[in-house]
Amino acid sequence: MTTAPHILIVEDEEALTLLLRYNLEAEGYHVEAVARGDEADIRIREQAPDLVLLDWMLPGLSGIELCRRLRQRPETQRLPIIMLTARGEESERVRGLATGADDYVVKPFSVPELVARVRALLRRASPERVATLLESGDIALDRETRRVRRAGRELRLGPTEFRMLEFLMEKPGRVFTRSQLLDGVWGHDSEIDERTVDVHVGRLRKAINRPREKDPIRTVRGAGYSFDETFARR
Repeated sequence: MTTAPHILIVEDEEALTLLLRYNLEAEGYHVEAVARGDEADIRIREQAPDLVLLDWMLPGLSGIELCRRLRQRPETQRLPIIMLTARGEESERVRGLATGADDYVVKPFSVPELVARVRALLRRASPERVATLLESGDIALDRETRRVRRAGRELRLGPTEFRMLEFLMEKPGRVFTRSQLLDGVWGHDSEIDERTVDVHVGRLRKAINRPREKDPIRTVRGAGYSFDETFARR
């Protein structure tokens, strides 16, 4: 598994959800879907995805209201949102964009076009998710060759440690709980115990740090782990 961009589909039409999931997973994205606006609100509070495909008309909480709420919270203020709706009138389109949606797609739509819009929006919003090379301080992680170097020397990382370092380096400074690391590195369906995260963090630290070298992995007591954002300024 790779730390592919995480897309949340919020859509109550099951057939459309299946179609979108199939095409987005074929592009390599990690896809999750919920059918209610209130369920989506809870899920996003637990862990924000990289992009939301949001239907306008939803049970529980409308898409337009969910979009408004997401834009009011600092942690989701810049979350990429594409509205999906059968409303094609210009006034409704303006309203959707004014609420904070980044893009607006009217049903029925071309799936390849939607996938292209997803790709373009992710590239603008999170260039680190599509960059081949992640660099911070003296550490460089190459996604294509699956190699990591520090101060010019190649590091020997296991597949899990590589994914964990990649996941943390994508968002330096952000603190991830053990549960979020399990989701991001092992996947939502993983049955691995949260304590396993500590074991792999220990292995990662052993692999990337020599004596007297600064540890880029920061432990936040009672919260989790992050890639130290000050490491790049060493």
